[in-house]
Amino acid sequence: MDARRRPRRPYAGRRVLLGVTGGIAAYKAIQLARDLTLAGAETEVVLTAGAQDFVRPLCFEALTGRAAHSSLYTPGQPLTHIRLARDADAVIVAPATANFLARTAAGMADDLLTAILLATAAPVLVCPAMNDRMYAHAQTQANLAHLGALGYHIAGPAVGPLAWGEGEGPGRLLDPMEILEHTARLLEAPSLSGRRVVVTAGPTREAIDPVRYIGNRSSGRMGYGLAASAWRRGAEVVLISGPSSLPAPTGAQLQRVETAEQMCIAVRDALPAADVLLMAAAVADYRPSEPAGSKVKKQPGQAPVLQLESTPDVLTATLDARRPGTLVVGFALETDDVLANARRKLTGKQLDLMVVNDATEPGAGFEVSTNRVTLLAPHREDETLPLLSKDEVADQILDRVEVLLG
Repeated sequence: MDARRRPRRPYAGRRVLLGVTGGIAAYKAIQLARDLTLAGAETEVVLTAGAQDFVRPLCFEALTGRAAHSSLYTPGQPLTHIRLARDADAVIVAPATANFLARTAAGMADDLLTAILLATAAPVLVCPAMNDRMYAHAQTQANLAHLGALGYHIAGPAVGPLAWGEGEGPGRLLDPMEILEHTARLLEAPSLSGRRVVVTAGPTREAIDPVRYIGNRSSGRMGYGLAASAWRRGAEVVLISGPSSLPAPTGAQLQRVETAEQMCIAVRDALPAADVLLMAAAVADYRPSEPAGSKVKKQPGQAPVLQLESTPDVLTATLDARRPGTLVVGFALETDDVLANARRKLTGKQLDLMVVNDATEPGAGFEVSTNRVTLLAPHREDETLPLLSKDEVADQILDRVEVLLG
């Protein structure tokens, strides 16, 4: 199977119940049901009566391959709410309207979805969506606070354009991909709970003049995948990223930098509180020693000569900022003597784990969504992984990090 199309961790084989209530944002639940199913989850959908004014059961049935549920009382199936509540590994309510929040906070069980919530032991994710004034009302805020105190997980709402004529404000349903990541955090074992993980990602840019720079082709996918995987496992995540067009991973504290010097400063500042440093950024080795203050004009028949100097080696320059016990993972992209060069870096930079790949191998390296890596650690045999998506590689690396953390 294509590495980019395999069921994703931790959704594969897990049963997720998606509850949809009667708000205009219900149309986004159709995409969410599709995304959950494509990720590998067995998706059960429950529609309230209000939801069916906006979306139809057939939409969900066609995308999940399962019958959508709506009635608390089904002839011949008297305990549907108990079965669905017992079988679920996680429950999502998206959108959750103000009316639904009020009924749930009061402990009502007057329809199938509220009855399931009272009967389930699975973690529940509530994603509010409503008019911004309804969301700001003291009663809605009290209902959300009460649900949080009961152990429900609240995600959102987002800020942005609301229904026609209502302008912008807090009240939009989160994007389905964000809800997918919050669901993954519920399904994944919280193996890094209480840990602070710092991840670097992307390229750096070293200015030639105000409009030109020296850089590389790193997209940041590997580092962003590591940040997402660590957050799903319960970690507090700081992502220090060079220029990248990727959306910020859900849950991570994103710090944007541009140059190697800036990245070095950001890592040094973050290290004293870090349990783990994952150094996945492709940091430039050289920079112009005297960048021009204005755009260098093209001269016919002449090419400017760039005088280069070394940039700070982030890992070496921050050795003294590591607190005892901080686990450090380095990354190396090589083209020659791949393993020998990686072993030298593993020892020279005092790393606990080195992740290395060959930039010349098809499907690995920059600007692709897959990678094939070899993992090196002191006093352990080298381990070469098959070609995987970068998200899968991230999960494999975090699995090893957990073992090394003990």
